[in-house]
Amino acid sequence: MSIYTGDSIKLQDYSMVEHNSSPGHVQLSEKCGEKVFLAETFYISSKKNTVFQVRLTEKGLCLRKESSNGVKEQTILLADIIGCRCLRSKRRGHGGSACACSALPGPAQLKVVEANSGEQDESDASAYLYIYAYILKRSRRGGRRERTTITLRFRSFDKYEDNNREAQKWRTAIKALINDEIPKTPTYTPSDTRKMLVLLNPKSGSGKARESFQQRVAPIFVEAELPFELHVTKRANYAREFVRTRDIYAFRGIVVVGGDGIFYEVINGMLERADWERALEEVSVGIIPCGSGNGLARSIAHIYGEPYEPKPVLGATLNVIRCRSTTMDLVRVETKSQIMYSFLSIGWGLISDIDIESERLRAIGGQRFTLWSVHRLISLRTYQGRVSYLPASQIVTNGGTGEKQFEGSFGRSSGTMMRHSLSYNTALDCPDCHGDGDCETCDTGFGDVLSLETSTGVDSFRPRLDSWYSATSRKSAYYSTAESIYRSVHEKNSQDGSQADDETQSHQMFGPASKIPALTTPVPDTWTTIEGDFVMVHAAYQNHLGSDCFFATASKLNDGIIWLCIIRGGVSRSQLLTFLLGLSSGTHIPSTQNDYIQMIPVQAFRLEPTSGGPPGCVTVDGERVEYGPIQGEIFRNMANVMVPAQS
Repeated sequence: MSIYTGDSIKLQDYSMVEHNSSPGHVQLSEKCGEKVFLAETFYISSKKNTVFQVRLTEKGLCLRKESSNGVKEQTILLADIIGCRCLRSKRRGHGGSACACSALPGPAQLKVVEANSGEQDESDASAYLYIYAYILKRSRRGGRRERTTITLRFRSFDKYEDNNREAQKWRTAIKALINDEIPKTPTYTPSDTRKMLVLLNPKSGSGKARESFQQRVAPIFVEAELPFELHVTKRANYAREFVRTRDIYAFRGIVVVGGDGIFYEVINGMLERADWERALEEVSVGIIPCGSGNGLARSIAHIYGEPYEPKPVLGATLNVIRCRSTTMDLVRVETKSQIMYSFLSIGWGLISDIDIESERLRAIGGQRFTLWSVHRLISLRTYQGRVSYLPASQIVTNGGTGEKQFEGSFGRSSGTMMRHSLSYNTALDCPDCHGDGDCETCDTGFGDVLSLETSTGVDSFRPRLDSWYSATSRKSAYYSTAESIYRSVHEKNSQDGSQADDETQSHQMFGPASKIPALTTPVPDTWTTIEGDFVMVHAAYQNHLGSDCFFATASKLNDGIIWLCIIRGGVSRSQLLTFLLGLSSGTHIPSTQNDYIQMIPVQAFRLEPTSGGPPGCVTVDGERVEYGPIQGEIFRNMANVMVPAQS
């Protein structure tokens, strides 16, 4: 494709940013109250009446297409951009290098390498800036994150160094803005250069966590230029021991790859440190779901309106890229022999039985819960015991939304909840495609991977003439232009070579002082007590217990509430079937008064199974604990969990 070399296009109502010749600053411009950092005007040589204007603003990368058919715009939000890299064209293996004045290489010919790799094409003075974004696309079927690469080819100057300086100016501004900083210098150095600690459980779910990380997570870390240190767990409680004994402050944050079990290990490892308060306050923990349940990851996606199915790994990886976090409640759990901290749920009866007993079907993944639910419904069990709880004391209104929230008496007040929004696109409301993104009527020209090229010119005062073309299909295979930094850190189990910290060893548990009576003493008269037969008692403090188990529909990450679900003995199998079928949609709790199934907001509770009944399971965050009395109380905003970036 040849490059158009006609007169430059001048738009009267467009605020351009002149290139600042003084190093160390990026010149700003104001338009409609929005701060503009960089701007360029482009066009397509095959469509001379089509003009593209690109602006880098405090909101994101604004693309404006003007043609005889009208004006269409899209803003790629800063929250959707994860990184960018400056590269050079790769030397061709056959026929020598292309002439610098030749037409722009087509999609199949364009290959790039690092500037000092030794494989660069010295005859091509162009500098390429690759911008990586994952745009949220809405449709009637839900939504998905669509990977988009925007390629900027700078070749206005005869020397690579001059073109690279232009590319670096854009890279510096973008990298600074996506990290909430103001671009001030020609080169960008992140304020936090620490690595991300990644703890991976290779046996999570169906055992494909290592493969998922290598193929789907590590390449995104490379795109974001996020250094990491990977440790693969070797046994139960490996992650717990690691977090308890290592210098976790040397890392930017902790990312667990696996199910809810490894997240549980990390949280309790932090609370076994003498400096537990500092650890919980300074170290954020993120989760990339590769387990069978994935309750926490699903809850975060639901709260922030992020797509989860069918590929939850992508969305969760994007969550941890920038290490943004919000506070999360923890529940102090006390049994006859130990104290632990929980982030998800405590269960006794039906759901706990399904969770633990279906372990023999772990190889089939999340479907094991469905199969065992049918089995347990047929051979229904009831348990005798006592349930006591302290009701939620106060109801407050959430701002002006009218949404009711329960305020507990423990911990500090909840922080502001952030939500993620989609990229702005005038084509999303097209009546022909209903936002599915496959309609020619509303095609803005932004859907494909975009590539932009500046002109060559011998006169430094010559106007910049640019060309925009589609480099590759958005459905093309994924590839990374950067060198992979995936590696595993292998260590001995302990200094003497023996296995350290097995499940029989216990360590002192720290944390805030309990504000309820000890498990060995009676509950106060202000508590409510129920005795009799129970099919299930399950306490939850996340909205999802698993990927398809929408259990506590009103629960938030930091609302200070435990949602206690009680199913009394005597409930019919048809009622239980309706309950189980409704778990996926959150319609399991009857809308009318029901004597057998209740969901109660509480601040603390105690379960006391009666001895002599059938054997059962008591679980904490999906892990089995000793069968017997157990109680929990909630503490608000104790930990920091990684969540999607704020738009």
